[in-house]
Amino acid sequence: MEKMAREIRVYNTMSRRKEVFSPLEPGKVGIYVCGVTPYNDPHIGNARPFVTWDVIRRFFAKCGYAVRYIQNFTDVDDKIIRTANEQGVTWKDVADKYIDAYFQVMDELNVRRADVYPRVSETIPEIVEMVQGLIDKGFAYELEGDVYYSVEAFKDYGKLSGRNLDDMMAGARVEVDVRKKNPMDFALWKAAKPGEPFWESPWGKGRPGWHIECSTMSLKYLGKTFDFHGGGSDLIFPHHENEIAQSQAYCGGTDCFARYWVHNGFITIHGDKMSKSENNFFTVAEILEKYPGEVVRFFILQTHYRSPLDFSDERLKDAQAGLSRLANAKANLDALSEKEGTSDTAAELAESAEKARDAFYDAMADDFNTALAISHLFAVAKDVNVYYNEVTNYGKSFDAANFDRVRAAFGDMAEIIGVLEKGAAKSDEDTEIDALVEERLAARKAKNWARADEIRDSLKERGIILEDSATGTRWKRA
Repeated sequence: MEKMAREIRVYNTMSRRKEVFSPLEPGKVGIYVCGVTPYNDPHIGNARPFVTWDVIRRFFAKCGYAVRYIQNFTDVDDKIIRTANEQGVTWKDVADKYIDAYFQVMDELNVRRADVYPRVSETIPEIVEMVQGLIDKGFAYELEGDVYYSVEAFKDYGKLSGRNLDDMMAGARVEVDVRKKNPMDFALWKAAKPGEPFWESPWGKGRPGWHIECSTMSLKYLGKTFDFHGGGSDLIFPHHENEIAQSQAYCGGTDCFARYWVHNGFITIHGDKMSKSENNFFTVAEILEKYPGEVVRFFILQTHYRSPLDFSDERLKDAQAGLSRLANAKANLDALSEKEGTSDTAAELAESAEKARDAFYDAMADDFNTALAISHLFAVAKDVNVYYNEVTNYGKSFDAANFDRVRAAFGDMAEIIGVLEKGAAKSDEDTEIDALVEERLAARKAKNWARADEIRDSLKERGIILEDSATGTRWKRA
């Protein structure tokens, strides 16, 4: 709980500056993050916000906060309905299928489960109640079974994105509906069309619009005011802008709803925006066929969450090599964990590791700078590897007590980043290397030195270094 006193600074999209975080309730953090629309397999762009928020959530927990984390599923949507009609199944079949697919890949990325995953289809009564409340307050109006939010009724419309309503109207690229009072008015409730799912409402059979769901769910599970609302930068307008307008109109004040707005940057593919039409669209499942989930997670976190993240095979390989160095340090930590020793040879190492952990926390406290935080984790890993080599190969006496401090510092940092949790997860290349190492060991036992040397040389050409010791042979990437 002592760590809770650390000052945490957060870049707030609303104010466009870093602000010192002050929780709504002492010792507690409430977070709402917009989830996926489950009509297709999750892509790498989907993965970034959820990995980012998983780390933020872990960090707050490590700092002593009780975190309540809500993430929705938009399981009623035009895209889901269209996919269902194309496949000849129900909208719920489509939503359930791709929600399962979401959890499968997020588990591979070490993304911990949210406290609640509300669905639109399970929140209809509350959505209807909120829409009616907006009508009653004069912020919404009904037209032939549709209900629209009147943007002109909310004087602060555009404050999150920094857009002016007049300018938005002049350059509007919205579907023309002459019935609306203003072209920018958006749907809160849509009258049912033939072949679509529907629910009963005071305005007839229909279904919710896109934006109203997140307002309703966040208010339901976190209350009228909560700490963080997050998602990708593409959601700032119109989704989050509309959430603010309808939520603050409903609650009756500009100081309610989310207090800090946090948005991650886009993912590009070789510098270009990821797009199906450009044939540079990658699902997480496709990437996991080549790389373990922790590598993908580590790749995402090596760039600050607000910066653009360029996706490429080369950068994934770099992330894999970096994670391999950390894994090697963890293996060294584990190898020495059962060793006994009462010398003080690791006192300096322990002090250095704890200073690195403090610097790690400072980096995370400065707008969740995972890129800088990871550099401190690498620094400890390097020192651990040197100490392991000195103890294992050069007879240096072991210091169990101080080495436990090093292990604690390293483990603390790795847990926040969320890596080294799945030691068994290996790529096809890792499995092949393991097999070659085993073959080399068998060749050495059989005194087939030529084959053993051939394997070592071939692995060296691939950038794989073998380390022989009394406890066996381990490999790492150079």
